[in-house]
Amino acid sequence: MPATSLFSSFLMPLHGLVLLFRAGLRRYVFAPLLINILIFGLTAWIGVIYFEEFINWALPPDSWMRYLEWLLWPLFALTYLVIAFYSFTLVANLIASPFNSILAAQVEKALTGKLPEDHSGSVMAEIIPAITGELGKIWYFALRAVPVLILMIIPGLNAVGSVLWLLLGFWFLSIEYVDYPMGNYHLRPAEQRRILRQRPFQTWAFGAGANLLMMIPLVNFAAMPASVAGATLWWVKSMQGQGKA
Repeated sequence: MPATSLFSSFLMPLHGLVLLFRAGLRRYVFAPLLINILIFGLTAWIGVIYFEEFINWALPPDSWMRYLEWLLWPLFALTYLVIAFYSFTLVANLIASPFNSILAAQVEKALTGKLPEDHSGSVMAEIIPAITGELGKIWYFALRAVPVLILMIIPGLNAVGSVLWLLLGFWFLSIEYVDYPMGNYHLRPAEQRRILRQRPFQTWAFGAGANLLMMIPLVNFAAMPASVAGATLWWVKSMQGQGKA
């Protein structure tokens, strides 16, 4: 797998952030941006309150792993951030999903000159299919997250669980955001995941890029619409022909 391909996938959310400033797209960013500001503000507030408790739970004072605190502390801290930010990202995406579908369609129009076929452009028309799809993604994630979370509470294995959680989080962020441009072409979730499984490392890389945006102060407010735009760019450049096949 060429390193340039992985790096390109990793940078797609950042390219999406740049796309948001294009003329004609800014008005479609307002609703997802406002929702993200509210949700991430709440995330930061709760994170500050419970971070120390999480670290003490992950690295208890009487644990043998306390000797490796200098090595494991950054891993557990990163895991905490992913858990906190991603949990609230689920909520933000659920609320903003109808707006994200429209944003993806408009980004595709800006890139290709035309909207996806059969796209209504109406928020009301997008509400039911968008929220239904979002609930399906939450269920998909929960079925895989629960075993990993159980692994994380087993002494001696929680470091492995933390790594698996990060990989699962990166994978699911890709599924989350690529769903919007793919969904505009009525691709079912199983078909979307089939396409992503054919490029697993790029999928992880895109998710890592989206996760990075979530952790940069101020930039994280625009992480959701930027990732939607980046996923649309990724879809148009690398996957659209395969999806139509």
